[in-house]
Amino acid sequence: MPDAAKLTCLTCGQVNRVPSDKVAAKPKCATCGSALVDGKVAEIDIQVHDKATKSDGLPLVVDYWAPWCGPCKMMAPEFAKAATALRLKARFAKINTEQFPNVSQRLGIRGIPLLILYSNGREVARLPGARPAKDIEDFVRQHR
Repeated sequence: MPDAAKLTCLTCGQVNRVPSDKVAAKPKCATCGSALVDGKVAEIDIQVHDKATKSDGLPLVVDYWAPWCGPCKMMAPEFAKAATALRLKARFAKINTEQFPNVSQRLGIRGIPLLILYSNGREVARLPGARPAKDIEDFVRQHR
């Protein structure tokens, strides 16, 4: 990571510059005060999704899911465990593809759940299907 990383607030969408040596110090958004790196999964909308996936300096793992999807619901606690385990290595978010269908069309998503790892403004890798936390952690570590 460079001397400072851009981190989009997953609550309000504000882009923040965080010095690399301060990422572990629980930085907060300059606009809304939300934690930027907290080891939790953030539910995001399309505007925050587009900003974060195009600009964030810390890897971002996005879970594309829908409320009617059984495997998506089963994977949610595993995704949260992985987010906690990789708190300082990556950030985790999820977006409801039923609520924001355009994201599925744009990204060519044909099945859910689907994890996409983004880093420095580009898609790095995809992991389809419901997975245990260990598989998600391995996926992030392998492609980071």
